Amino acid sequence: MKSKDYGFTSEFDWGLYPQAETLLVQHINTFLKNNGFAHELSSRIEQDTSTRFLDWIDHMVLSEDVISVKTMKDAGFEESGHIEAPNGMRVFIHPGAIFFPVLSGKKRFTEVVLKPERLNHFIQVIGKPTSTIEGDICGPYRKTVISAHGDHVLSAVERRGFRGFLVSRKVNDTQEYRQALETFFCRQRYFETLEEAMEFTLKLMEDMCRRLSSARVTDAFFRAERVYWERRNWASQIQKARQDRLGLGWGNHDHHTYRSSRGNFTRLIKIFETLGFVCREQFFAGEEAGWGAQVLEHPECNMVLFADIDLLKEERGVNFTRQGLKQTTHRGTVGLWVELHGESILQAGLHHLAARFDFEKLRNDLKQRNILTMAPFSDFAFLKQAFTEGETWRVDKKRLDRLQEKLFITEAQHETFLKGGAIGSHVENIQRTQGFKGFNQHSVSAIITATDPRRYKIQDA
Repeated sequence: MKSKDYGFTSEFDWGLYPQAETLLVQHINTFLKNNGFAHELSSRIEQDTSTRFLDWIDHMVLSEDVISVKTMKDAGFEESGHIEAPNGMRVFIHPGAIFFPVLSGKKRFTEVVLKPERLNHFIQVIGKPTSTIEGDICGPYRKTVISAHGDHVLSAVERRGFRGFLVSRKVNDTQEYRQALETFFCRQRYFETLEEAMEFTLKLMEDMCRRLSSARVTDAFFRAERVYWERRNWASQIQKARQDRLGLGWGNHDHHTYRSSRGNFTRLIKIFETLGFVCREQFFAGEEAGWGAQVLEHPECNMVLFADIDLLKEERGVNFTRQGLKQTTHRGTVGLWVELHGESILQAGLHHLAARFDFEKLRNDLKQRNILTMAPFSDFAFLKQAFTEGETWRVDKKRLDRLQEKLFITEAQHETFLKGGAIGSHVENIQRTQGFKGFNQHSVSAIITATDPRRYKIQDA
């Protein structure tokens, strides 16, 4: 099965699709004019969480009388026959963009379907606790109708490792899924050696994928990963609380970023591929900032990963995702972060979570809550990105002693990190328009350089 059947393409020259965006926005606006509850909720979402209503839409359903197949295809959408959908419904996806799927059928109604992280929480908070939910708790796909104004219906779904649009009556793996969640929330992250740690983590993933589908395992794993990261990131706690006041959770996530040592990178990628991730574009900025990255995407979970590594200028022709790299006598931004805090897949956790926001509004709203944002490292019409000021993490003295002995840091840096800690993690504020799905290498190089622990000035409390 080709990956693009899931809305994922193997071509990485990501384009801009203003026509498709305009088409979707027009139908969303028409819908909001005809459903008062949805209109009020969209305003609350945008005002209270600094996010855009568009970024919370899982999919739309439109009548064939409203939108033709030709219109969809002219905008770049393609019909997929491999995604489960209700009888009589055709599924259209845009393989080169971030746009949500559109379902088309003969029935004359319009439906906008939202994607909160936890459906029960969402309907309680927005005042619809009596809404009937189809699907089992912790099942792959659950759905409820929130508000129906004539033939304009607002609904919401909860996905846990499923790409289709049908509530399954056959799946009976919720107990195994719950066990996977518990295992990942409590998984061992500290080991005697890195070799033992990576072998244990890979085996854990392989064992889980024998009990559950890789997509279900992936969903459980990253729910736990976000919680672990959030414990040590104040900005994320503040923003997550804002989104949870409307029961939304992190349903607006854009990508999760991991940092790895050179020696463990190929094993990290193997772990992610075991979960069903597919390698997308690769970045090499060895000449610019001494780093590289592999972008991965999960075709069934609508999830993207950014995996960072130190790279040297002379390694331009090396496929660092597959080929092991030799140790070096220097640590770049990524390598030093790993030496200070540990591997992201282990004790350090995510370097950052990027979520989709109203870019300027989030910066202003967080500033009112004493959370500052670094200068934007992407400022294009189609892509805006900025980190919150770095969260400071304490550093173990033994790690610092080893770094100084190997001359990776100076005596002064050792003292600074020991007393004041070192930059640890961020929230990434990202806004995408015109369907742009990619990243800008030069922009990422700028922020990699700006967040080097040796250069980054810890903000006074």
